[in-house]
Amino acid sequence: MIRLRRERRNDRYIAYYHVFPIRHETRPGGHGVRPALIALGFAEPYIFVTFPVPLAATPVRRDATGARLTVNHHPTPTDPITPPGAIVLHVFAHSDVGRTREHNEDAFVVADLSRGDPLSFDHLRTERAGNRGTLFMVADGMGGAAAGEIASEMAVEVVLQQLRRRWRDAKTVEPVAFVGTLKAATEVANATIHHYAGDHPELRGMGTTATIAGLLGDTLYLAQVGDSRAYLVRDGVAIQITKDQSLMQRLIEAGEITVEEAELSDRRNIILQALGPEPHVKIDLTHQRVRRNDVLVLCSDGLSGLVKPEQIAQAVTEEANPELAAERLVDLANASGGPDNITVVIARFDGTGLESAAPVDEIGHRVFDSPDLMTPTSTPPVLRVESIEETIAPLPPDLFERTPPPVERQRRGKLYVRVVAAVGIVLTLFFLWQVLTKL
Repeated sequence: MIRLRRERRNDRYIAYYHVFPIRHETRPGGHGVRPALIALGFAEPYIFVTFPVPLAATPVRRDATGARLTVNHHPTPTDPITPPGAIVLHVFAHSDVGRTREHNEDAFVVADLSRGDPLSFDHLRTERAGNRGTLFMVADGMGGAAAGEIASEMAVEVVLQQLRRRWRDAKTVEPVAFVGTLKAATEVANATIHHYAGDHPELRGMGTTATIAGLLGDTLYLAQVGDSRAYLVRDGVAIQITKDQSLMQRLIEAGEITVEEAELSDRRNIILQALGPEPHVKIDLTHQRVRRNDVLVLCSDGLSGLVKPEQIAQAVTEEANPELAAERLVDLANASGGPDNITVVIARFDGTGLESAAPVDEIGHRVFDSPDLMTPTSTPPVLRVESIEETIAPLPPDLFERTPPPVERQRRGKLYVRVVAAVGIVLTLFFLWQVLTKL
């Protein structure tokens, strides 16, 4: 017996002619013949036939810069021939300059760590997770002019490079070794950016946030520096699984301000950690187990600062296709003014290698604690230079061959010192007040 199925792929119809034996069976009403193997989901063999007549073209949509936004209205389902126990990722990533900035200081990377190659995203990608895991990373650069752009690009390149060298051919795939490798790669990225800025005085003070998530087996392991974020969306609810390393987060935890007050504060751009400004950095290491149909969202504060978690959850829940969900979130941020660069990475987890969610499962900021991992001491606060209003002129071609005028360098140095001093005074007064109230 032959049965025909049709599916739309790449704007064409593909027909599946499925050949299988039949058997007779008796049903109420006297109906007789039905496929014996229909319950097995159309097992092999298939004959593929592509109809040459194309379907109507999908309307082209463009972002703020005029670049084409790809749209795939039919998310790729889990491959029916995926072996049992596999984990499948439906993933898309996009970075938008926003409505105000003249250039993009954000960067991202998604890579299969078994191969070590970054994925490109002109369309939705469906990948099977390899035994060495998958890397997801977002970096938000700071420093003004080209400095932020350089810092974020260096961060994603160095982290991926280090994972290739340290992890791809490692003798073990134990979680503690994986987390140690993520931590080491982040530290190398920090040292690389710091030394590069030292060799180029015009870039002194440049830095970047880094939110790094590595999927190994059914667990995400995260390394966090700064205030970019990772959310896990499950059953229509988005929960932040990283913690901002920022002054606002510190004051929220101390009970000094509310989350709503922090969102409106003129000090919300002050972060306590960044890759690059200091020789050492404190890395927040956490872990989160994922379940089937969970969605990971990594984003810069150009998105999280304007789009609430409820809106993120709604977008990825209503749009099963991560590409459409990413487009929707970028549109929401731009509709709110788009004052910053907007970067988002969305991955939906599927496959028989993942269990279904259970009510007892925990989601949130869960510290990865191991005696084999040591964290250096914290560093002074860092102010995002991007928060200062300035006109960004086109970059001269010899920018990196010459040093800025002494007056400009002196102004930047004084500003940084004043900000650090002001933050130090505020924190000191706050802790003194807490001590006195307890006496």
